[in-house]
Amino acid sequence: MLASVMAGVDGSAESLAAAEWAAREALRRGLPLRLVHAWDRPSHPAEEESESAVRRHLARSSLRQAQDRVLAVCPDARLVNELVEGPAVAELLKVAEESELLVLGSRGLSGFTGFLVGSVAQGVVARATRPVVLVRGGETAADELLPTDDNRVGRRTGYRDVVLAVDLDAPGDAEIEFAFEAARLRGARLHAVHAWQTPVLGLGPGEVDLLNDPHRAEEWQNLLNGALRLWRDKYPDIEVVATVTKERPQTALIRAASGACLLVVGHRIAERPLGRRTGPVTHAAVQHVDCPVAVVSHV
Repeated sequence: MLASVMAGVDGSAESLAAAEWAAREALRRGLPLRLVHAWDRPSHPAEEESESAVRRHLARSSLRQAQDRVLAVCPDARLVNELVEGPAVAELLKVAEESELLVLGSRGLSGFTGFLVGSVAQGVVARATRPVVLVRGGETAADELLPTDDNRVGRRTGYRDVVLAVDLDAPGDAEIEFAFEAARLRGARLHAVHAWQTPVLGLGPGEVDLLNDPHRAEEWQNLLNGALRLWRDKYPDIEVVATVTKERPQTALIRAASGACLLVVGHRIAERPLGRRTGPVTHAAVQHVDCPVAVVSHV
């Protein structure tokens, strides 16, 4: 199948917002949009025939609803609807392998910014080898754009920043390239962020000053600039702001992503005793950032 942008839909408001975001991204990339709904057969054979008919009907209704929503806001979108049968996480991962990225919905937490990430989204993010974008309910095209002087949002004002989290201990080219390409597609500024902390070491009384090296921040800044140099040369038209800050990475990312149109974080694929799962920084990003979050895997 040709490359596409894929959105998983289930009839919820969050998945409809994700479908809209995916449609806009597909148009930016010049790709078709695949709307996919995964449904599973009942576990009890006695209920299989009637229950399967109901589930299939609801699945088709979800796809039609998402299609109507997308065409209402993105009439130029090239749509493909797909109904797949099987466990949602496994099926979404399978079809995502044929797409450039997968977009899923996550419910915004009322009262404060953040995502409530369901088990399907968590399972997909932890295991996907393709980029996954999580979109909160209520996200609209206007949320991606900068406000005008009178605080109204218009298409001529340009996009908000694309924010990139850079882990200089294990930088991944995949997430850096994804962020630069996202900024290029939008004509947006790229804000690359690295947070560092003083290492906790058992030093003697005369060695404490080693932890307060006044050049430490400058060293991190040079490392960040070096990690971005190749991509700045490849994307010379993109304005890049590279920031290092001394604080917890989770805190730095949440603050930097406030007011952004997209946050890009890396996710190292590794087998752990309890199976694949996201690390603490990625987990904090998908839980507490209110803009769409792109999780890009690397080895």
